[in-house]
Amino acid sequence: MTDRPAMFGGRKTVRRAATTRARIGWPVVTDEERDAVADVLTRGPYTSNDAGRGAVSALEADWARYVGTEHCAAVANGTAALELSLAALDIERGAEVLVPALTFVGTAVPVVQRGLVPVFVDVDPVDYTIDPVAAEAAVTPRTRAIIAVHLHGLPCDMTALRALADRHGLYLLEDAAQAQGARHEGRRAGSMGDINATSLNVVKNLPTCGEGGLVTTDREDLYERVVLHRQFGEDLRAGAERDYLSRVMAGNEKLSAVQAAFTSCQLRRLDADSERRDRVVRGFLARLAELPGVTVPRVPEGRTHAWHILRLRFDPVAAGFPDVAPGVFRETLRQALRAEGVPVQPYQVVPLPGQPLFASYGYRVEDFPVSLGVIEETLTLQRWHLNPASGPVLDLCADAFEKVWTHLDDVVEVGRNTPYLPPWHKVAALKEAA
Repeated sequence: MTDRPAMFGGRKTVRRAATTRARIGWPVVTDEERDAVADVLTRGPYTSNDAGRGAVSALEADWARYVGTEHCAAVANGTAALELSLAALDIERGAEVLVPALTFVGTAVPVVQRGLVPVFVDVDPVDYTIDPVAAEAAVTPRTRAIIAVHLHGLPCDMTALRALADRHGLYLLEDAAQAQGARHEGRRAGSMGDINATSLNVVKNLPTCGEGGLVTTDREDLYERVVLHRQFGEDLRAGAERDYLSRVMAGNEKLSAVQAAFTSCQLRRLDADSERRDRVVRGFLARLAELPGVTVPRVPEGRTHAWHILRLRFDPVAAGFPDVAPGVFRETLRQALRAEGVPVQPYQVVPLPGQPLFASYGYRVEDFPVSLGVIEETLTLQRWHLNPASGPVLDLCADAFEKVWTHLDDVVEVGRNTPYLPPWHKVAALKEAA
């Protein structure tokens, strides 16, 4: 493929006509979802107070059975799932919780909401999940829990984290929001911690038609505390008459039956969709792996990947440009690939310790060099590949990568003459201005 890159006036590789909803739309909505939602609207009940007979209870039972846990509680969203999981653990205020430095802010906000202190831990440089060695170094007498985030859909090293938690008497909490269907040593994501949270946000691999979350555990006491905190501290277990007594301070974090019915349909297709997605994503990544300077995600032995987000790393030295800074190389590639119609973008522009909302905690972003390097050297491809029918579009995206690499000398020359500032420096400037 030798035609000029689109950034130099050539023809765009991935054109709008190819990116139809049938190929890249997510979630895939079928008559099954429409019928299930209509049935709830016709017959009810509409909320999670369904005495064990409604769509919410059915989803809870199905998800617990799918991941292999004793209990599941459906809640309003993934952030609520984490917050209620921490509430169930009943950790004293001011205690510390280990959180990966590279994750979505929704992992850390519930920690603060519970009056706990997030202690950020750098990530593994290869799989981008929390580094067990760095986590052990961060343990103090005030540490009470570890949040293991299966970032991008790849489970953490749960064997090492479980051993670490056991050595120090810590709770292990899974944030499986991006890893529905993935496995670690045969166990499903969302089943390996003392308590586990996932998100049903509409962009997740297991979505609802809006927002939702699920909490799983094998411990009945933790499950009962989650249910207690789900609606104003009331005891709403099936079969009990509602007494309107609030036993603990709690808000309202219920899931609607419409959302539950939608997700139950998606859950029935989750494994089949995951298998099809795995085939098309692996084919796409295999082509990119042939390009010098591109590092594609790896899947360690004993784990499977849900492929929620595809993070690609770019090395200017391996590509033949040792004098070009990694950030300049990555940003120039972003411009060239987006001109071709490939929706690559950064995912996170600063590690969580550098987020403005944590400025008063005294964190130093420089203390997390691996996370900084990941941000500086990577781009992500999000959402198009979630649709199992996206193979033809991913083929075009691979064509675009190959086209850009054919003209890499000219593309990189653009970057040499473009001012560049690492993204976390921009955040720092915003914080100083505030």
